[in-house]
Amino acid sequence: MSENQNPQPGKDVTTSGAAGHPERFPDPGVPEHRLRLTDTDPAANKRTERLIALIFGISAVGAIACVIVYFAVRPDGTTQGTRLSTVLLGVTMAISLLGIGIAAIHWAKALMSDHEHVDERHTLASSPEVREVAVQHLTDGVEDSGIARRGVLKGAAVSALALFPLTFAVPLISSVGGDWNVSKFRHTIWTSGKRLAYDPTGRPIRATDMTVGSVAHVIPEESEEYMSSHEWITEKAKAVVLLVRLNPEDLKSDQSPAGETWSYDGIVAYSKICTHVGCPVALYEQQTHHLLCPCHQSTFDMADGAKVVFGPANRPLPQLPITVDDEGYLVAQDDFAEPVGPSYWERLK
Repeated sequence: MSENQNPQPGKDVTTSGAAGHPERFPDPGVPEHRLRLTDTDPAANKRTERLIALIFGISAVGAIACVIVYFAVRPDGTTQGTRLSTVLLGVTMAISLLGIGIAAIHWAKALMSDHEHVDERHTLASSPEVREVAVQHLTDGVEDSGIARRGVLKGAAVSALALFPLTFAVPLISSVGGDWNVSKFRHTIWTSGKRLAYDPTGRPIRATDMTVGSVAHVIPEESEEYMSSHEWITEKAKAVVLLVRLNPEDLKSDQSPAGETWSYDGIVAYSKICTHVGCPVALYEQQTHHLLCPCHQSTFDMADGAKVVFGPANRPLPQLPITVDDEGYLVAQDDFAEPVGPSYWERLK
């Protein structure tokens, strides 16, 4: 047997037999250590330390600004006000968190020890002597990094880390003791005789506007003054409806448990709020009469009382009983017979 086929331990062999596949690779070793500017220039080291402290300071300012924005720029019920509050909270929180991350990375790359160390593999159970050496290495690493003598950096880092939790702790704490009245979820602003209107224009809908297969996103008809109020935003979120016109022959169920007719000439109206986790359900398939929730694929049969035919939802969509008034406009007969949306702890079913 040749020497290449039976290498001595520790000997580097690059070929083996006719195949020429290596059996052992040469140990590349540790490359020559390259000193950084902060290792050789005390002035650069100090400048870097001040820069890192400044970034930590910016992070702390971002955290304080986030708390101030939370109290000073509250959503006023309008889309613009909600957007402004959300953007400012997101930007200030991002400044706080990014400041901590950027400063920590820059500190590690520019000031902490970057010497290469090689440790031989060994069993998990180390001897007391090995553990003592490991502890000594850690101690040497802390001393080499200069953490102990960099008081400004330690103070800046501690301040930034201590202030950042305020960005989410303050909103959480301030919500304690809020409005926990869940009875408001049992009812919406739909009442007997209230006209159905297109969303978002608010224009009332006549029965003749709906052709077979057509779909409309519906809200209750309200005054312009009420629709510009903060209360409208909340009430609209509960009252949104999807209106569909089917062939009356296709309807398998259009009656309440008491036998009342809740549709009009094939026109049915169901809550758009999925009974799984409350996503907007609005993907209608005309051929099958199925309505799909885009979040988790719950599927409801609009021709059969919006019963669940697929997905995680376990309750049909609540139906809005409708009819027409003397002028031919579609109106609600009453509110939904059951609470809309997902289940909650005080719901009867």
